[in-house]
Amino acid sequence: MKKSKIMFGIFTCAGLTLNVCAQAAIDVSAALPKLKSAGMSLKQAWEYGGWIMWALAAISIFALAMVFYFMTMLRANAITPRALLSDILAKIRSNELSEVRRLCERRSCPLSAVVLAALDCLRNVPQCDIALLRDTAESEGARQAEAIQGQTEFLLDIATIAPLLGLLGTVIGMLTAFGSVAHDVASAKPVILATGVSQAIVTTIFGLVVAIPCMAFYAWFRRRASRQISRLEAATSEVMTAIIGMGSQPSSF
Repeated sequence: MKKSKIMFGIFTCAGLTLNVCAQAAIDVSAALPKLKSAGMSLKQAWEYGGWIMWALAAISIFALAMVFYFMTMLRANAITPRALLSDILAKIRSNELSEVRRLCERRSCPLSAVVLAALDCLRNVPQCDIALLRDTAESEGARQAEAIQGQTEFLLDIATIAPLLGLLGTVIGMLTAFGSVAHDVASAKPVILATGVSQAIVTTIFGLVVAIPCMAFYAWFRRRASRQISRLEAATSEVMTAIIGMGSQPSSF
């Protein structure tokens, strides 16, 4: 008997909910010609989205700043400048390691960091052999490669967070839409349902609008970073070969 009452109550609530939703659908259908002719402005969409829209706007601005930063940072002239590499190789072949240090300190870049690590090994470690020199350069090169590649992960993080924010807006919108039905079916209005559903749709759309370009830019910058890391490895190999080919370690530089 108790189970029958519970089932009756569930079906009654479901029927009332469907009735309210049907009424909302009728009202929305009646207003559809106006919506098609007028459309939804960005201001209306922003108002429907609520605070979720501000969060999506903030991370989209950050993502745009990161895109411009990566366009500047992930260039061959910023990672392994050809002019700097040529000067370093020329000074090494002339046995002028002090000038090499001065060049690297004057031009800060990943290549300079690797060369300075090798020079520090030569200067500070007595009888620095070839294996230790290569290990030092490879360790610093790996650290620089991680710094180059790791920064692009910010765009991947944004591409992951943005849809989750949109999903949060969807849940909040559906809660707004059907919360009034759960609280009091008689007080549920089609306008409240339409507002909640609009928030759910708007936040989902804007979350994807932010996430999809971020994912595309991440894929592009990831490949670009891999190419720059390969060039850094090749330049480091040239420098190490030149230092080893000197044949003797200078006493001070």
